[in-house]
Amino acid sequence: MDYIKFGGTGLEVSKICLGCMTFGEPGRGNHSWTLGEEDSRALIRQALDLGINFFDTANTYSDGSSEEIVGRAIRDFSKRDDIVLATKVSNRMRPGPNGAGLSRKAIFDEIDNSLRRLGTDYVDLYQIHRFDYTTPIEETLEALHDVVKAGKARYIGASSMYAWQFAKMLYTSRANGWTPFVSMQDHLNLLYREEEREMLPFCQDQKIAVIPWSPLARGRLTRAWDEKTVRSETDEFGKTLYKQAEDADRAIIGIVGTLAEKHGVSRAQIATAWILQKGAVTAPIIGASKANQLADAVAALSVKLTPEDVVAMEEPYVPHRVEGFK
Repeated sequence: MDYIKFGGTGLEVSKICLGCMTFGEPGRGNHSWTLGEEDSRALIRQALDLGINFFDTANTYSDGSSEEIVGRAIRDFSKRDDIVLATKVSNRMRPGPNGAGLSRKAIFDEIDNSLRRLGTDYVDLYQIHRFDYTTPIEETLEALHDVVKAGKARYIGASSMYAWQFAKMLYTSRANGWTPFVSMQDHLNLLYREEEREMLPFCQDQKIAVIPWSPLARGRLTRAWDEKTVRSETDEFGKTLYKQAEDADRAIIGIVGTLAEKHGVSRAQIATAWILQKGAVTAPIIGASKANQLADAVAALSVKLTPEDVVAMEEPYVPHRVEGFK
């Protein structure tokens, strides 16, 4: 495993982050395709054996059961200090007022709930899952600062917003002497590259770690165009993505397949190698439901794409409307 500094911080993370949305008690939340605890634990243990030290979950994944499963596995299989554990806040956790969002009340309630489910005193990275248009950013940023000062989080990060919103929040934190964001978890893969226009250059300039979600486009980049999976048929959020440019997407997926044959590796390794060669990217977040998917992610660290390979995969891309967080 290769390790890398987390943006401008001194924190070191594995260059592959294990995304934990796949783990969760079936029937809890709105993901019918999640793995139960036994299968989840096997993958978490495999990740640790492969040298992965970076795990990303969220309070909302499977109604909190992802955090519960991840927390128990980490306690059983590793030393807490060896793990970089990230979770998120913002999405709805209960009905009624204050059950979602980034108010001071919501943040203070949800950090404690996450820590209880994870079975730990702190998280290494506490991220806002989405921008909250209904709460003043000053309220959100000061509350996050207080969470850090209380020792409940080591660092804070953001996810999926416009670059101008992220810049405004970062500037406001610095102007007030509050803890600034150190990372951006954004939507980036071969089928959706709009983050290359503003967000990636901004993060690179500001030494912000970039940890993309859905680097394999919900699995579309790992299989032939017409091949379906249980998740692709039941992932309601996923069905809202990757419908804008199907001709271009089909061409890109075909080229990924051709390059996989050329290099003698899987499609997943080619798509992951593409995102790893992006200079702004720190560690893609890989979701896995099978052992070979984790092995592919780590093996991608050794795949060397040529400049011609990269051009071939990128050339069919066409501009997209922003999707994934609006």
